[in-house]
Parts: sequence; C-alpha cells; structure tokens
Amino acid sequence: MANTTFNGPVTSQNGFITGHQVTAANAINATATATAAQVATGYITSTSASTTSITLPTGTLLGAALNATQGTSLDLYIDNTAGASVVTVVVAVNGILSTAAADTPGSFGDLTIAAGATGLARFTIMFSSATAYVFTRTA
Repeated sequence: MANTTFNGPVTSQNGFITGHQVTAANAINATATATAAQVATGYITSTSASTTSITLPTGTLLGAALNATQGTSLDLYIDNTAGASVVTVVVAVNGILSTAAADTPGSFGDLTIAAGATGLARFTIMFSSATAYVFTRTA
C-alpha cells in the first residue's frame, strides 16, 4: 500500500475515506449560526417547517477547528430533504464568495437549498489563510 498523509477530519468506513460524520449534533432546524464543530463534520441537516438561515462560523473559528492553513479545503453537505421550507446559507466574517460564485450567482453562488427530494447541496470551503476562506456551491 502506498504511503498516504491526511490532514483534517477523516473517517474510514469499510476502506472508503469519507469527509463527513452524520450525527444528531449536525441538525440546525431554526435560523442560527453553525458552530465550527458542526461545519467541520462536513454534514449538516435541517428538518425545519419554517424558512431557515444558517450562518457559517467566522474564518478564524472554522480555521482553528480544522487546523487550517492556506490551501486547506472542506466539502460541506447540507441536507434539507426532510425539511418543509427553504434553507439559506449566510457566509460570515472572514468568509467570502469565490470568484465563480460572484460571476455565476445562479449556480456556484446559489446559497439556497430547496426542501424535499431535491434538498441536497454541496459547498466547498477553501482557505486562503489560516483564518479566511472562500465559499462556492459545487453541487
């Protein structure tokens, strides 16, 4: 087997490396600021019947939780399939939308997640320093 080095939260399940951990602690069912620990798992759920906004943690808090350096990246999945209303992501201090998100707001910059069967979204968080990140919707 080849020598492999990992950085950040990594889980191996049956030999497959996954970047998120699904737990009840990942649920955000009302407008709130996600903790750095929730975002660091890479997976957040919402089952709210009301419109919900999830504000991301600051770059400083998330960077510390991930032990981030320039170039660190994390995929964040938000699952609203059991929700009954839209979830909107809000980027916090030391977080900015990427150039792709700014140039193409209808896709890469789409920060809303529908409820129901299509209510899944993947975002990529890329650190430009230990305390600042750019944010892009990637699915």
